[in-house]
Amino acid sequence: MPVAPDPHSAFGSYACPHRLVTTEWLSANIGAPGLKIVESNDDILLYDIGHVPGAVKIDWRGDLSDPVTRDYLDGARFTQLMRTKGIGREDTVVIYGDRGNAQAAHTAWIFGLFGHQDVRLLDGGRDAWISEERDTTFDQPVTAGSDYPEVTRDDYTARIFRDELLGRLGAPLVDVRAPQEYSGEAEAFGAAGAAGAAWAGQEFRTVRGGHVPTAVNIPWTAACGADGRFRSRAELDALYDGLGPEAVVYSRGGERSSHTWFVLTYLLGRDGVRNYDGSWIEWGNSVRLPIAVGSEPGVAPANA
Repeated sequence: MPVAPDPHSAFGSYACPHRLVTTEWLSANIGAPGLKIVESNDDILLYDIGHVPGAVKIDWRGDLSDPVTRDYLDGARFTQLMRTKGIGREDTVVIYGDRGNAQAAHTAWIFGLFGHQDVRLLDGGRDAWISEERDTTFDQPVTAGSDYPEVTRDDYTARIFRDELLGRLGAPLVDVRAPQEYSGEAEAFGAAGAAGAAWAGQEFRTVRGGHVPTAVNIPWTAACGADGRFRSRAELDALYDGLGPEAVVYSRGGERSSHTWFVLTYLLGRDGVRNYDGSWIEWGNSVRLPIAVGSEPGVAPANA
């Protein structure tokens, strides 16, 4: 049973204001019938040192990835995960996480691949909840399971793959990484640099530096203010001004770009936005794919 949306006035100008909730709304609705709260962090240990009461943990790596193929879990495993976490198909799911909600937005994006209709983000994420000294608990909720139906994954509406992207270079394409990652400077010095180190980890150094030719650089963090909450509609419109329809977004591994996908799709109402979740890990390691370096988008090769 869906839960009534957060009526917060600041959300009113967004295209889909019901996709966000405030800390105040969540605090007031803990335990509401039909509401399920999910914590999904980059640091998977944080849940165990205190979380929103009633929240279940979803490990964005371990729970959402295929154990063998570099891909997401399939429909059968997603259904089983939802049943184990006690989430029903009609439930309102509010997701939050650490480090700017990047992994939380990625988890929300994956929920969307399986057609779960009512998925919302906590504006400001875990940091906002903790900074306001709201209630936390060490207790894991006891779930009774659910009868979540079997579902299939939609790989076409919000997702794009490498070969299709190669064929459409020059169309709207956004690299959401830090400028040092985009330019290739970070790899050239063998590390992510101050702006990207927290997100890159060791895997970052295994790929070549640079970006997909024709991609513009709009770091995902630009969509939020200093407090980690989303900027106003006017500010976001200005940030993404000139970006045409049916944009493709990518990052290093598809997590940060899920955050930008959320902004473009739900806050700005752009149609046809897709996430290249193979992202720079795949593109930068693939044989003979074109790469641009420096601060300019570059041009698509003639044979692309």
